[in-house]
Amino acid sequence: MDIMAYLASLNPTALLNALPGNIAQGMIWGIMALGVFITYRLLDFADLTVDGSFATGGAVTVVLILAGTPAPLALAIATIAGLATGLITGLLHTLLGIPGILAGILTQISLWSVNLMILSGANKAVNVDKYQLIVSLRHVAPAIATVLVIVAILIIVLYWYFGTEQGSAIRATGSNPHMAGALGINISSMKVLALCISNGLVALSGGLMSQYQGFADIKMGQGAIVIGLAAVIIGDVLGNAIFRKHMNFAISLIFVVLGGVIYYLVVGFVMWLKMPTDLLKLLTAVIVTIFLSVPYLKDKSKNSFSRAGKKGGTSNA
Repeated sequence: MDIMAYLASLNPTALLNALPGNIAQGMIWGIMALGVFITYRLLDFADLTVDGSFATGGAVTVVLILAGTPAPLALAIATIAGLATGLITGLLHTLLGIPGILAGILTQISLWSVNLMILSGANKAVNVDKYQLIVSLRHVAPAIATVLVIVAILIIVLYWYFGTEQGSAIRATGSNPHMAGALGINISSMKVLALCISNGLVALSGGLMSQYQGFADIKMGQGAIVIGLAAVIIGDVLGNAIFRKHMNFAISLIFVVLGGVIYYLVVGFVMWLKMPTDLLKLLTAVIVTIFLSVPYLKDKSKNSFSRAGKKGGTSNA
């Protein structure tokens, strides 16, 4: 009887009504995932700065809008602030020789205090009725259209940039730093540049999210790296499953954003099932674990079948 009552309490209409909001949030987080993609996939750098730079983007955006700065300009300045956070992490790593993961943690911890100073407290709200915002929770459909345009522009620019000589140098640095160095590429400069671009995108995402939800909070970036990794991994697994050998860089970028959308659709579905919100972080970890293990288990099964086939062929001979 309890199960029947629980199933009866689930309203499919509520799930459908929540879908546009989940898509909008997923696309905004997808922009953040593009930044994670640059460090995690291209640079092979575990950058934990993003938990702080996401909140920095939101804090700078809201404070500037409240001060009378137009939302687009506030968002641009927030992106520059994100570039600065990536620069700090990069310099800690390249100039001071601090391991990448520790450099990111140090910057992230520092940004907690910086963000508190920017907000002059734990949070600040921005009213859509008083200020002209780029995106808003009250107008979900226009928000989706606006973010879709921003995402399309970002993917086009990133696709072009990473096809240039400098962009290719960043990719070469992540792929094989020793070979890249032998070819005359300044490895340290490429790492710093990639970290700047990555955290600029993360801060841009944070600025959009603060406008969408109507406030910036000191804790809004907590777990951002996990969500970004989830989006990257989900997109990578799905993209490879669909396109296989035809998976190119542009498709990878598109599927990173799509991974963010899928992640938030899953989160929305779990919330609709009335699961305790305290389990949300655990669910995120489980999702990332599953998608991380899929390629490995798939390759392992192929190798097992291949070895079995070779043994069978040898015995028959």
